[in-house]
Amino acid sequence: MVRSADSERWREAAAIRDEWLEWALCSLPADRAAAEAAISELYRLVGHAPPEFVWVGSPAEALSLVPPWPPLHLINSAPRRDGQPVAGRLAALVYETRFALDAQISPQADLAANVGWRGLPTRRISDDPVFREVSEPLRTVVRDGIVSPLRAEAGAPRPDLAWRGQHDAYWVAHYDAWLRIGDVSCLPGERLPFDLFAVLARSCGWWWPLDGRCVVAERTSVVRVEKAPGGGSAVRPHAEDGPALAFPDGWGLHSWHGTRVPAWVVNGPTGELISREANVEVRRCAIERIGWDAYLEQVAPLLLAKASDPGNPGCELHLYDQPGDLPRLLVVVSGSVERDGTRRRYGLSVPRHHDDPLTAAAWTCGLSAECHSRLVTD
Repeated sequence: MVRSADSERWREAAAIRDEWLEWALCSLPADRAAAEAAISELYRLVGHAPPEFVWVGSPAEALSLVPPWPPLHLINSAPRRDGQPVAGRLAALVYETRFALDAQISPQADLAANVGWRGLPTRRISDDPVFREVSEPLRTVVRDGIVSPLRAEAGAPRPDLAWRGQHDAYWVAHYDAWLRIGDVSCLPGERLPFDLFAVLARSCGWWWPLDGRCVVAERTSVVRVEKAPGGGSAVRPHAEDGPALAFPDGWGLHSWHGTRVPAWVVNGPTGELISREANVEVRRCAIERIGWDAYLEQVAPLLLAKASDPGNPGCELHLYDQPGDLPRLLVVVSGSVERDGTRRRYGLSVPRHHDDPLTAAAWTCGLSAECHSRLVTD
């Protein structure tokens, strides 16, 4: 039945997603022979001789060996123009390859979106298994959850004419899924650049193509993740005792439930360090790390007022004044019971002009105190 075939396509898409997620999170040593062969072939495709390879322990180490990048216009210029750096030629080659694949994917997506499948409801592009099971989850997990934080941690410049190896898995998986289950095909020569990038996603970490030389980083050696809220296959970096992502040379990334944080947040948060932290998200993570009771005990902020929480019978709202120009802190008790039977305490930053816990609580909901009180009691 067509419905059965449709279900099988969803299962195949999920299997492809899991396959590429495993490569994105791989912590095995790089397959240097496979990576060097693939990069050498890419150099050949853009008219350059195979480079000398320089292997490093992390992206941070690689950046110390990479010169300033060429102007932006070189990224979009013709891939065969004499004198263009190899990085620009490779960028153009990849653009052309992806553009050709997108040209085949678009009619397939339009068919799924506009025609429907023999009596099944017409569906949008976003309802296709490739997008729902492969493209969107991997983009969220790999690009947003790993690549972006690592770039920020390393201080990578923008633009950055580098490729991500295992962390290119999110876009490689997108095209791989269409080629395997999406009725998209192309001649071997046309898809060769894509196949080479797929090899690199399975064999190495980030790499920087230079004229005559290529700097390649090892894969992550430590990968610690947790299930992200909402269920499904989504994961996010998280570790409570060390880096969530680390490389063989020791450089890495600390993450608290998916938020990039300084090492002290995980290794040794104190009330004093938290009070000096300007970033609100980092402060929130650090407080969660030690717990609200410990934070309040160490910092001893001035309790301005407390009141019964009208929306959470039996619980109280506590409004504190924090030192300096920090916003005031409204500490509330969650209305939801945790798995262990407790209710989590958490703090909300509110403007310094609030003196009353009830008006502060209403402000967090975008309401006046009167409306908030009426809303929760009706």
